[in-house]
Amino acid sequence: MIDVRKKLQEELNTIEHELRVELPKEILRARELGDLSENAEYKSAKERQSYLEGRKAQLQQRLAALSLVNMDKIPADRAAYGSKVTLYDFDTEKEIEYRLVSPEESDISRGLISISSPIGRSIMGKMPGDTIEIVSPSGSREYELRSLITIHEIEN
Repeated sequence: MIDVRKKLQEELNTIEHELRVELPKEILRARELGDLSENAEYKSAKERQSYLEGRKAQLQQRLAALSLVNMDKIPADRAAYGSKVTLYDFDTEKEIEYRLVSPEESDISRGLISISSPIGRSIMGKMPGDTIEIVSPSGSREYELRSLITIHEIEN
């Protein structure tokens, strides 16, 4: 979770720098070009400013939410945020490993599954031995949760 906070804070710092330093210079240069009603550079800079203000608000909200995560409320005996899980796919007879992460951290190619994704939601709250049904646009598949390492075991 520390990596997520760091990543979000770095993006927030970059946005704040652009909003405070770079964009005001662009807007000033665009204003010097004359008529603002037909000034593409001015319009583009103002649109970028609006987008960055929105993204800044999103990042601040997400950072605030992450600061409220209470490790004591994350279960130590079932799949939850930060857990590493091994699933057995009954169809392919192969095991798959995932780590349950926040949406910002998710990267399916690295086995990082968002807790808000269909797969992540299906795994949340499960214990070793539980059968998990994952429904996707291509259909439904059954898995067995073979192993679980919670965030408490990883962090310690």
